Amino acid sequence: MYHSLSDFFKSWEFEAGATSRVLKNLTDESLKQEVTSNQWSLGRIAWHTVTAIKVISSQAGLRFAAPSEDWSVPSSANIIAESYTNASNSLIEALETQWADETLLEQIDFFGMKMTKGSLLLFLNQHQTHHRGQMTILMRQAGLSVPGIYGPSKEEWAQFGMAEPRQTLFD
Repeated sequence: MYHSLSDFFKSWEFEAGATSRVLKNLTDESLKQEVTSNQWSLGRIAWHTVTAIKVISSQAGLRFAAPSEDWSVPSSANIIAESYTNASNSLIEALETQWADETLLEQIDFFGMKMTKGSLLLFLNQHQTHHRGQMTILMRQAGLSVPGIYGPSKEEWAQFGMAEPRQTLFD
């Protein structure tokens, strides 16, 4: 739970930056990548991550312009990445103008769950982290490079002058 907007802003800056880097590595073709035919595609997860910013935060009364319909999925990876950046920036602007630190203690009903607005912001951050993890797996399956998030990715180890990690424990 966040107790101050500035704490959320610091956390969101990092997490949104990480999500943005992931989305910017997608290609139009990769949006079709699926684990199985009855599961969400990479594009569907990416677009859901965009639209969830407004859907989740609107449950706490925040008002701002951003996509909220997660069907149909855009066929352009650039549109998804740009929409994410715009939605993220709009969220921050809405928080700066519509809430104060005291607002974070207010109780809300979030799809039948009682929580504070500060907890809702934590949920929003965790939600995008969850879907970002799903996207990185599908990105690997689609043959894309994955940016490092909480440390270097496989492709980034050499940039740090380090050997690539072993593939198995038995190498």
